[in-house]
Amino acid sequence: MKGSKKDMKIEYLEAAVNKKYRKTELILRYFHGSKRYFLCAVAASFLTTALNAVTPQIFRFSIDKVLGSGGYPYLREHLFVLSLAVVAVAVLSGIFMFLTRVCTARAGENFARNLRDALFSHVQRLPMSWHDKNQTGDIIQRCTSDVEVIRNFVVTQLLEVFRTAFLVGISFAMMVSMNRKLALIVLLFVPVVVVYSAVFYRLIARRFTDADEAEGELSTVVQENATGVRVVRAFGREQFEMNRFREKNEAFARLWIRLGTLSGLYWGVGDLITGLQVTTVIVLGAMEAVHGNLSVGDFVAFASYNTVLVWPVRGLGRILSDMSKAGVSFERVGYIIHGEEEAYGGSESPDRMDIAFSHVSFSYEQGEKVLDDVSFMIPQGSTFGILGGTGSGKSTVVQLLTRLYELEEGTITLGGVDIQKLPLAWLRRHVGMVLQEPFLYSRTIRENIAASRPEASMEEIRNAARTACVDRSISSFADGYETLVGERGVTLSGGQRQRVAIARMLLQKAPVMVFDDSLSAVDTRTDHEIRKALKEHQKGSTVILISHRITTLMGADRILVLNRGRVEETGTHEELIAKDGIYRQIYEIQMDREKR
Repeated sequence: MKGSKKDMKIEYLEAAVNKKYRKTELILRYFHGSKRYFLCAVAASFLTTALNAVTPQIFRFSIDKVLGSGGYPYLREHLFVLSLAVVAVAVLSGIFMFLTRVCTARAGENFARNLRDALFSHVQRLPMSWHDKNQTGDIIQRCTSDVEVIRNFVVTQLLEVFRTAFLVGISFAMMVSMNRKLALIVLLFVPVVVVYSAVFYRLIARRFTDADEAEGELSTVVQENATGVRVVRAFGREQFEMNRFREKNEAFARLWIRLGTLSGLYWGVGDLITGLQVTTVIVLGAMEAVHGNLSVGDFVAFASYNTVLVWPVRGLGRILSDMSKAGVSFERVGYIIHGEEEAYGGSESPDRMDIAFSHVSFSYEQGEKVLDDVSFMIPQGSTFGILGGTGSGKSTVVQLLTRLYELEEGTITLGGVDIQKLPLAWLRRHVGMVLQEPFLYSRTIRENIAASRPEASMEEIRNAARTACVDRSISSFADGYETLVGERGVTLSGGQRQRVAIARMLLQKAPVMVFDDSLSAVDTRTDHEIRKALKEHQKGSTVILISHRITTLMGADRILVLNRGRVEETGTHEELIAKDGIYRQIYEIQMDREKR
């Protein structure tokens, strides 16, 4: 039992060391370009502190040496010289404080910019399985608010820690030089404040974690509501969404009220301790002065140093409080930074684009397989149809082909080369996809189509739009191709969005083109026109059509029928109609509906 406790203690210490290392590594990694500004800020801050320590000595000298003993007759007759000395120190202190602020701002913003760039870049390379497990609002929260908390800690609060340590050292040295006994009494208050602040730090850390996560949930609700505004309005869910937001908002507010209560308690008790320290110094210092153990000048200077010392030490609680927030933010940002990126793949590139699935099985989570021992072959330049019900694994096939998800069992080859050995960028550049729910940027129609090839000419963009049967619709708009589509393309109809997405993929000129139920929002006539145009545009490209509409698939060279993740049937339209299987049943149902 003892041995197990010892092992647990070692594991705990190793985990603590690793966390500290990760935080230090995170700071150093993104601090490039900021180090000289930070060191400049530290130096300027130390000079400001040293100059502030000179002023009480001027008061002490003026009271004891000039006014009290009657010495230095020139200064006694020209007191403005001492006043000028105080002003000069204040001016210099102000200049160095200005430098501190400027250098701190530059160091902080450089650091935050580097970290934000790294986060955004890393998020682009995280696998789809990671995005499936993390909410968009929470990711945004980690990349914005948490970065700001870290920036504030690394540059502002870390600098304040250095400054406070230097201030305590120089102030205490001055106090000891004037009255050792009184200095020791002052020193006794310092650990009391530090320990009290440390206790507060432990209390607030967990509460801040809960509050930060609640803010991420609140951001997710707002983000989902804003992007799904049409669904909300169409189904009259305004009240439901308001109640949902109010519930999250109230939970978020309660957490911050608790944090505010803890902070109020801390500052209230802290003010009591600070007041006791100041009162103790004044009372005991006055007694020492009365008994001749401390001159009036020493007393004034000592009280000044005590006042200067009290507030930075008092502010240590705020720094430790913010350290707890920063610690949580470090963990939240580190969660993204240390997320495993998609495997880049190898360096091979095939000469042909034949596609082969061999005994492929896959499940998104532990449990039922979405694909179970699926095998089929798609020759280069052919049109391949995939039919299946909801949850049959149709979309999963192409998501595995483009390595949006990594294969678990079996192999997928392109031109005889395992896709794991192909560079990821090359694979996705050569396999174009149009999804059932296409995403459009909040830009012009031209920019959305050109997203796949920004260097494409306007004529190429229009040709792609003509093939997708959307050029006529675009031309009918007042601004034509310069029409802004709004967030996620909400200003376009579902069919127009799908056709713009098809045009974008066609402009890519990929040798493999995948249409994942991307003609579902268009009528049968438009569906036929698009497929006819695609046939002319194909020119040796491999086309994969995924659809629940048999009329979309019946012209394919070969059709695969999936049922609950397994291959149910495969063949041409005529071959499948001749069989008494699922394909024929679906065909008869759909034809019967069209007759009606």
